[in-house]
Amino acid sequence: MENFRLKVFRTVARRLNFRVAAEELLLTQPAVTQQVKALEAELEVALFDRAGGRIALTAAGVALLPFAEKLAEVSAEAVQAVAATTSRNAGALTIAASQTIGQYLLPRLIASFLAENPRVEISVVSGNTQGVLEALMEHRAQVGLIEGPAMRQDVRVDPFMEDHMVCVVPAGHEWADEEVTLAQLQEATLVTRELGSGSRKIVEQAFERAGLKVREMNVRMTFDSTEGLLSAVEAGLGVAFVSRWAVRAQLALGTLRVARVKGLELGRVFAVATVAGPEPVGVVGAFRRFVLERAEGLAPRATGRARKS
Repeated sequence: MENFRLKVFRTVARRLNFRVAAEELLLTQPAVTQQVKALEAELEVALFDRAGGRIALTAAGVALLPFAEKLAEVSAEAVQAVAATTSRNAGALTIAASQTIGQYLLPRLIASFLAENPRVEISVVSGNTQGVLEALMEHRAQVGLIEGPAMRQDVRVDPFMEDHMVCVVPAGHEWADEEVTLAQLQEATLVTRELGSGSRKIVEQAFERAGLKVREMNVRMTFDSTEGLLSAVEAGLGVAFVSRWAVRAQLALGTLRVARVKGLELGRVFAVATVAGPEPVGVVGAFRRFVLERAEGLAPRATGRARKS
């Protein structure tokens, strides 16, 4: 239903890169360029400034963008309204998910949701918790799945599942399968996720509750992905705290082990986030309800049992 040229324009405007936009749209770069030129010819004005090897919106492009976004929203609402008359969900849905959820839980959620709602077209963007909330508020996603506290008033957050973080160490580490004290942890070398990560925020809050001074902890390196963090631990660069879901494969293979830290509480909840206001309807509301009602039952089995420190 939506004008395809406007869809291409929106994608290029968001990415400010014709190659990346083409990959996202599953088109060739010349095809994207052709659609943008056709729209510029129709409007008789340049929408992008291509000078100096960089792409930026012109004044006309800036003026058009909010209307292009509104038209996309109206088109999606129209599809959902028609689908509602047949008691079926339909339309496009963009989900933003933080890394642990996106890698270990979301694929099962999407597969089960699409089995019941085959006319929904889903796309996914990923990042840390802060990035997910930014995507939500910038209307690049309609629903977010986060691992940490939202820490803002413009989003509605509903917990849907409990998670537990564990301390992981190399297989041959002296802490492997042992219980250690807070004093030992204070002296350990840590590797952590980056600022803005929900996992990092949870760990820092747990440290503070236990009386540990975060600024005095020996943090060797930070990583922007859980995979990088686990690889660093396997290489002996330090110990780390990750979701029990994230370390399932490594524990099964024996490349990493778990250490229990006495006096450290690392429970948290996964939550579904939507823009603050009335309860979402249409496909967004349907997916939100699905997550709240079904996510825990669809979660993969964690390797090992979450244990309280």
